[in-house]
Amino acid sequence: MLTIPETVAAHADAAVHKVALLRTPGLLLVRTMLAGAAIGIGVLVMVTAGGPLVAAGSPWAPLVNGLVFGIALTIVLVAGGELATSAMMILTQGALLGRVGWGRALVALLAALAGNLLGAMLFAALVHTSGVAGPGTAAGEALARMVAHKAEATTSELVVRGILCNVLVCLAVWCWGRIGAGTAGVAVVVGCVMVFITSGFEHVVANMTTFSLALYGDLPHATLAEAGRNLLAVGVGNTVGGALLVGAAYAYGVRPAVAPATRLAPPAPVPAGVLLSLPVPAEVPDEGALR
Repeated sequence: MLTIPETVAAHADAAVHKVALLRTPGLLLVRTMLAGAAIGIGVLVMVTAGGPLVAAGSPWAPLVNGLVFGIALTIVLVAGGELATSAMMILTQGALLGRVGWGRALVALLAALAGNLLGAMLFAALVHTSGVAGPGTAAGEALARMVAHKAEATTSELVVRGILCNVLVCLAVWCWGRIGAGTAGVAVVVGCVMVFITSGFEHVVANMTTFSLALYGDLPHATLAEAGRNLLAVGVGNTVGGALLVGAAYAYGVRPAVAPATRLAPPAPVPAGVLLSLPVPAEVPDEGALR
């Protein structure tokens, strides 16, 4: 298991890779869209597996939803992709260690959010066309209840739910970075995700798919204004939770590995046993792309 300083250093290397992807917009777009679609898979399996339980009034529905949604983050971590919510932690740690500038980190985060949204919208369009979560299905009814529940929440509630959500998501990614891939890593990821879903916290990328499906299906409470309010409030909350309460908290006291003048120098090798990057693409020499 890596120490805390070693994990922060590995995440700082990851931040360099994320910022470097801005030089190849096409590659960045594909990888962010893949991550957005992967989280959409979690939304889909949540409404299809938990929908019948919700319809039956089962008290086990939230727990089942939480357990099955873990597949989404696991796919992102194993298959690779650029997910905005974990980037909130990783880019913050890279900036605090002086490996990337704050301005470039912000641009990389906004690019990840935009790409995640496009991926979520495309995935939701395919699911909507398939009819598996359409009106009259258990999944469709569960989706309608989800959207209504989100619409009933105040903006301040959404922000706080977003904070709590990304604390758990980033803790999952943080623990994965320390432990590495394997049974223990997957168990921690599934456990952290189960807590945030079962508790009813809010994940901005998951909500991109949820509201896209609802808008395509013309569900009650699903409007562009409500989707915008939700994504903005939850996005702010996720940023606070991931960047400040996990990213900055774990980076506190860790000395910068390099001076700010060398910000975009090639990163040091990622320590063995930590899955932080995809294979190095030909279009970005000597720099990989991280989730």
